[in-house]
Amino acid sequence: MASYSRAAQQWATFGRAWYLLDAKMQPPGKIAAATVLRLEGRHKPIYHALNDCGDHVVIINTRHIAFSGNKWEQKVYSSHTGYPGGFKQVTATQLHLKDPTAIVKLAVYRMLPKNLQRRTLMQRLHLFPEDVIPEDIEKNLLQEIPQPRAVPKRLDEYTPEEIAAFPKVWTPSQAAQGGCEISSPGDAQNSLPSS
Repeated sequence: MASYSRAAQQWATFGRAWYLLDAKMQPPGKIAAATVLRLEGRHKPIYHALNDCGDHVVIINTRHIAFSGNKWEQKVYSSHTGYPGGFKQVTATQLHLKDPTAIVKLAVYRMLPKNLQRRTLMQRLHLFPEDVIPEDIEKNLLQEIPQPRAVPKRLDEYTPEEIAAFPKVWTPSQAAQGGCEISSPGDAQNSLPSS
């Protein structure tokens, strides 16, 4: 009977778990870093580079990812068909409008190790543009990966109490009453401490 329990423990050790990651308002690079860790199995103590012990990762809301700065217009994705004149370039906005899952898929694919296991690991990645998941995948989900960054609140999501309690750096009443102490540039130079 003891051998049966050890066999069950071994099956549980090598069993593949299913993780859920919400990509809403998250940068693709941070999503890919958290995903690759689970796809390769680096979070497990039995991990080895030649051991295929990775888990499945389900990413939802890929349509609602966020780039910092002006990367939607500046970031360019390039490809080549192999034929003369087959060099293609599209911006992140164009690629995202064409396929809402493509940017996250490319980020994960490029972050995986460049070896023969990459295509096998990509088969365990499941991408969905919205938060609707098929039932056969949803029943397998075991754990949720925490979002890499805190989702910022929109201005209309703040309550009036939070807005009133927010620290004010400048108030219009001080400027109207002449609440500024320095009135001319000469006063500013005179008020500096002498060394």
